[in-house]
Amino acid sequence: MTERPKEMKGITHRKKTGCGNMYVTINKTDDGKVLEVFARLGRAGGCASSQTEALGRLISCALKHDIPIEAITKQLSGIRCQNPVGQDDQLVGSCSDAIAQVLSKYEEPK
Repeated sequence: MTERPKEMKGITHRKKTGCGNMYVTINKTDDGKVLEVFARLGRAGGCASSQTEALGRLISCALKHDIPIEAITKQLSGIRCQNPVGQDDQLVGSCSDAIAQVLSKYEEPK
C-alpha cells in the first residue's frame, strides 16, 4: 500500500452534472502518482453529495492499493442517471461518469 505523504499537490476540475457542478480534486505525489480523489457537488447535503464523497474515498483507497486508474475509469465510465447533461461536446451521464472523465486525463499513455 502506498502511504500518503504529508503534503501533495492537486488540481481541481469542474464538471457539470445533472446534480449541479461537481468539483473533482486530484492529488499527486511528488513523483506524479495519482493518490487521492476528492469529489464534491456544488450544493451541500443530500444523498447525491454523500454518494459522491463516498466515491472519492473508495477511489482513493483503490489508488493507494495500486489499482490502475484505467481499471477505475472502466468501471465508472458510462454510468447514467436520470439527468445526463452535455459539457464541452461530451455527455456527462452521471456523477460517477463525471469522475471517470476527469480520472481518464491521468491514465498512463498506451
